Amino acid sequence: MLRNLFERVKEVIIGVITSRLTILLLFFLLLGAGLIYRLFDLQIIHGQEYLDDFLLQSKKTKEISATRGNIYDCNGNLLAYNELAYSVKVEDVYETTGQSKNRQLNANIYKLIKIIEKNGDEVINDFGVVLNEDGEYEFAATSETQRLRFLADIYGERYTKDLDEDQRTATPDEVIAYMAGSKRYAIGAYKEEGNSRSGFVPGKGYTKDEVLKMITIRYAMSLTAFQKYMGTTVATDVNERTVAAIMENMDTLDGVSIEEDTVRRYVDNFYFSHIIGYTGKISTEEIESLNAKDLETGGDGTRYGRNDIVGKIGIEYYMEETLQGSKGIETVFVNNTGKVMSVLTEESEEAEAGNDVYLTIDKDLQIAVYNILEQKIAGILVSNIKNIKEYTGNDSDRPPIPIYDVYFALFNNQVIDVNRFTQEYASETEKEVYQTYLDYKGRAYDALSEELTTKMTPYNKLKKEYQIYQSNIVSLLLEKGILDSSKVDTTDATYIAWTKDETISLKEYLLYTISQGWVDATKINLDSQYADSETVYNQVLECIFEIIDANSEFQKKIYKYMILNDEITGKQICYILCEQGLVEMDEQDIDKLYAGQISAYQFMLNRISNLEITPAQLALDPCTGSVVITDVDTGDVRALVSYPGYDNNKMSNAEYNAKLRTDKSQPQWNHATQQLTAPGSTFKMVSATASLMEDLTELNSTIKCTGIFETVTPSPKCWIHPGVHGPLNVAEAIQKSCNYYFYEMGYRMSTLNGTYNAQEGLDILAAYADLYGLTEKSGIEIVESTPRIATEYPIQAAIGQANNSFTTVGLARYVTTVANGGTCYDLTLLDKVTDADGNVLTVYEPEVRNTIEMPKSYWDAIHLGMRKAVEGKSYFSDLAVNVAGKTGTAQENLTRPDHALFVSYAPYEEPEISITTRIAFGYSSDYAAQTTRDIVQYYYGLAEKEDIITGTADELDDAGFNND
Repeated sequence: MLRNLFERVKEVIIGVITSRLTILLLFFLLLGAGLIYRLFDLQIIHGQEYLDDFLLQSKKTKEISATRGNIYDCNGNLLAYNELAYSVKVEDVYETTGQSKNRQLNANIYKLIKIIEKNGDEVINDFGVVLNEDGEYEFAATSETQRLRFLADIYGERYTKDLDEDQRTATPDEVIAYMAGSKRYAIGAYKEEGNSRSGFVPGKGYTKDEVLKMITIRYAMSLTAFQKYMGTTVATDVNERTVAAIMENMDTLDGVSIEEDTVRRYVDNFYFSHIIGYTGKISTEEIESLNAKDLETGGDGTRYGRNDIVGKIGIEYYMEETLQGSKGIETVFVNNTGKVMSVLTEESEEAEAGNDVYLTIDKDLQIAVYNILEQKIAGILVSNIKNIKEYTGNDSDRPPIPIYDVYFALFNNQVIDVNRFTQEYASETEKEVYQTYLDYKGRAYDALSEELTTKMTPYNKLKKEYQIYQSNIVSLLLEKGILDSSKVDTTDATYIAWTKDETISLKEYLLYTISQGWVDATKINLDSQYADSETVYNQVLECIFEIIDANSEFQKKIYKYMILNDEITGKQICYILCEQGLVEMDEQDIDKLYAGQISAYQFMLNRISNLEITPAQLALDPCTGSVVITDVDTGDVRALVSYPGYDNNKMSNAEYNAKLRTDKSQPQWNHATQQLTAPGSTFKMVSATASLMEDLTELNSTIKCTGIFETVTPSPKCWIHPGVHGPLNVAEAIQKSCNYYFYEMGYRMSTLNGTYNAQEGLDILAAYADLYGLTEKSGIEIVESTPRIATEYPIQAAIGQANNSFTTVGLARYVTTVANGGTCYDLTLLDKVTDADGNVLTVYEPEVRNTIEMPKSYWDAIHLGMRKAVEGKSYFSDLAVNVAGKTGTAQENLTRPDHALFVSYAPYEEPEISITTRIAFGYSSDYAAQTTRDIVQYYYGLAEKEDIITGTADELDDAGFNND
């Protein structure tokens, strides 16, 4: 009946639209029909245009996202918040179907992408395929489970088990071809770029990047296609230029809208990124799991939808349901292009803001510790960089860092932008280096071609440079699937001659792989599947040079040998650092460099010393570290530092994400909670506890260290060998970190019944490690690796070697338990939760995992040993606060420096905090201890902040350099 009324009204209006009196009568007629509110909102005053808008409107209900809760430190300092921003959204408003609809949608999306990017913004990049630094598609998933879940979503399967073999094994290129093909979005082919061999059916000439972006948007739109009028977010936090450009083109951008939104911001991001994490677009798997949790907690299981932003890692992930809030509803009328014409406030509901989370972390302490750690790592680098080309020795205790390694690191970790070398604005030095690169690469390719055709030098007779090239060629052939790893017989004599004996040439090996059917002919674009071996080999050769020319890692190796062969000089590299604005120098320093008054070696040392070039940028050993500080009376974590950090404000930036994935310092890896290493001598308090509690020794009983533990064969040595410690009791053994003493304890644990039983010793060590919480994760609310207690060699395990492996945060729980005399807490980052008005909803109380019941005299002996160990360090002698601690040096790789560890607490007399420090490949435990010394000075205000945090590399105290 209402529809008939509208039709009659329309006829009347069209007939007498110019009459103001008639319009007035019409006004009252509509008032009687209960529609006056729409006339006011739509401003129907006169004209056919307004009438058409009125008649073509649709009622639409939109979800209003809730404001995400803030995150604060323990003192109320803001760490994460929301900022008002504009987002670009698009809806499918086309009524057509099939290829016609695809053409319209694709053209609309393509135009929108170009407008957004032209004005300096980016479109979303949350698809499961990304472009790597070589411009090739690769899966974004970091695990096989995630990859299969993505493929199941793409191919429309609810469960991964329902994928067929072709779907399960689909390559990134095959996924893109499927999504861009006629069965899905009909985007067409991407343009060939460089020497890329991948592509699909020709169509509109989009680039690979454009295809990926269009697929990303089309796929996101398809996920909400069943929900009419739900816009898909195309870009977030866009600038005013983008907003203006889109508004100007709104008449040709169908279904596109600019909406007010919020964007997540992080304060002091590099320092807190590993703790707080970041947010991102929700995945299918996350929708299912979060809605399942919603059901479990009394909700209706529909709290989360396809357009939601959720926590991906860190506290953002762990506290997702607390921070998220509840959505609101807005009812509006829109015209046929999706433009909002009016809002029905009486049918709308406001969103409810999420709750705020307060952490146990002290913001100022966290920042200070991060800076102290970076300074110390830089100091270790500076003290070990030597003006040499290569190091060929075997000093695993203190291998020097050749300056040529530093030069190459600037290319290897993409500090220097080689893409600038080919630009019009490239400097003369950049042009020179690029021409040298082209010449050198040409000669290298010629030499490789000769080896692969006529020369055929056995691998073990090649120069090191060409061994590296050829090994990488084989690796790339395997990676590309040209060499099918599933068919390669690793027991074959020819395979062994290539991989182990190294007595044949690469050509001989490749010809053999072809004869054995190990080469997948479908991967090399053969015209015929029945081609002979020579034809196949020639095609493989063609592929090899296309692959290595497009592979950035291979090209970096070209640069490496250009540097080692002095084709590029250290001075040229220093010039490029200046010309690319990578270092800040005054004019006097630059003049000295160009005048030759300062060497490239000294210039580079100065840059590292001033932290203009950071350890993270170089990604040489050491370039990472971690520190965890706890309150020993509660298990609250006051600082949890992982170096290097990353910018969690940029996680939606595709270019930044790509760089993070290839950064050789692994900034996204949480070195405090994920890195596992042997604890070294820091484990000796566990062994001391086991020895005392199992009556294997007494407090005043001594064992004489002779330097070599000859009770077993082979006979392990004490770190002091060829020296000796002589007779030591348990406290003195901890003080001196005597390996011999604890070898004997490990042996006694394994011979309780009179005969040697390794498992018996291991079981005892595991039982006491468990009392200190070392057999489980620490309780921390963010991602953490599972620790591993030794399963072999109890004698070595007793000194923290064998295959013991723990995180820094796991060791922090252990030393917290030592410090407080036996209370093992579940560590926590959470202090409290409040609502948006500040009302406290939850307070997180300390949770005790277990207690260690041990005589006070035993604790006193362990504590005394730790105090004496620190008293022996000269760099602790002038501290006004007494510290107790234990160093630990752990060897992981004979070709790399040892890990440096130090566990400690302070004050010794009345413990308040524990500090656990690890510098991976940090040479000596003394360096970890010196880092801790500076942290104690800062925490207790024992020195001026400016004297502790100088912004420059620290000078190291090598007086006590040791490997205990």
